[in-house]
Amino acid sequence: MRIRPEAPGDEAAIGALTAAAFAGHPHSDGSEPQIIERLRRLGKLTLSLVAEDDGQIVGHVAFSPVTLSGGEGGWYGVGPISVAPDRQKSGIGSALMREGLAKLEAHGASGCALVGEPAYYNRFGFIARPELTTTGVEPEYFLVLPLHGEVPSGMVRFHPAFFGDAA
Repeated sequence: MRIRPEAPGDEAAIGALTAAAFAGHPHSDGSEPQIIERLRRLGKLTLSLVAEDDGQIVGHVAFSPVTLSGGEGGWYGVGPISVAPDRQKSGIGSALMREGLAKLEAHGASGCALVGEPAYYNRFGFIARPELTTTGVEPEYFLVLPLHGEVPSGMVRFHPAFFGDAA
């Protein structure tokens, strides 16, 4: 398996993989493939990595900029992250996350935020921080990972593409 940046022509495979990975998930409304497509179309897909095995895309992770109410820059949202259902729990998601975080850190990113299960994302250093919040999410599921500098305080807003908006 190798991890590489998304390339032209990967879009349909990423969409199908993401749909399959989130099918039936209790916290999914099925919009994950559309989120990625909207971010891509709007030029807000900062980092898009795929895991490829024998020419097949078996995993994907997206990173996009987030807005902080205090105006701090360099923060990114993680997600969606997807692994083919028959390959889940085999380390592909972890490899994608580690590679993506390393690339962002190398480029001077200040930090990352996501909505997810603490039991999974704590292993990468993500934790709930009371000084950073977002709307519509229970505080224990909004997790952040500072990469450079101090953790700011305030409200984090994911790109409108996460909510069906094209702006």
